[in-house]
Amino acid sequence: MKLATLREGGRDGTLVVVSRDLKRAVRVATFAPTLQIALDDWAAAEPMLNAVYTRLNDGVLDDVFDLDPRVLAAPLPRAYQWADGSAYVNHVELVRKARGAELPASFWTDPLMYQGGSDNLIGPCEDVLAESEEWGIDFEGEVAVITDDVPMGVTAEKAGDHIKLLMLVNDVSLRNLIPNELAKGFGFFHGKPATAFSPVAVTPDELGEAWDGKRVHLPLEVQLNGKPFGRPNAGVDMTFDFPQLISHAAKTRYLAAGTIVGSGTVSNVDRSSGSACLAEKRMLEQIADGQPRTPFMRFGDRVRLEMHDAGGQSIFGAIDQQVVQYHPPR
Repeated sequence: MKLATLREGGRDGTLVVVSRDLKRAVRVATFAPTLQIALDDWAAAEPMLNAVYTRLNDGVLDDVFDLDPRVLAAPLPRAYQWADGSAYVNHVELVRKARGAELPASFWTDPLMYQGGSDNLIGPCEDVLAESEEWGIDFEGEVAVITDDVPMGVTAEKAGDHIKLLMLVNDVSLRNLIPNELAKGFGFFHGKPATAFSPVAVTPDELGEAWDGKRVHLPLEVQLNGKPFGRPNAGVDMTFDFPQLISHAAKTRYLAAGTIVGSGTVSNVDRSSGSACLAEKRMLEQIADGQPRTPFMRFGDRVRLEMHDAGGQSIFGAIDQQVVQYHPPR
């Protein structure tokens, strides 16, 4: 099943069921006006949504409309929680190596995770806004899951049962603001602006054999200004799988239905697959040549993130964003 949210009807938008080919959609306001309402009682909502999905794909529904991804918000325009991990320790190791720092052994056994801003999650075609190019504007291609209610202290063996939907993510980073924030010892804030999500969120069964209950075994395709940038496989070199990340997030707290847990930047040890962020490419250049050559994003640049199944069908639709200068009110 594929679900999306239209930018209409208030801050949480209007939930629609989307056809498998991503071309058509239908509103389901009579029983699930928003995705959050559906997630609050997923056991009741899921079979009704799935019945609509089946009829939509069979072409027997009225009130169907052509879907334009440009009118979509994030599947969850605001979420109770957005917890982003760093599951590809290869990526973290590379970051530290580029600045001459050793990777602590604990990084291989205890996941990194930060709590991102979840009050303003943005749609797949909304602009990346920044006041200055000097902030070091970067994209980060990720996969994320949405959970139902997760009990505190859930084990990794049980945590996978709480995964209800998956999405793609562009976790925008302002790289030149991050070092000073981390130096304070209190984590990210200014360095992590609004996060963008794929046009649709999908149930795990839409991934077929590419989903093993823990990881998505497909390449994440990244383009920068219309040119291939990388296609690392999200199922390869993922040190901490999604059930482990959920268990980590729930160690000392309950996770409310609608919690989003991200994988962190997809990264493979095999460098021939390219990268899913500029920082990683710059780090590889730093290690190889003593200095990075690839610039961070500039105003007017465009990034595209997408994932196709074995038959070439886009699963989540594309995140397709342009970097635009923001002029704050004065």
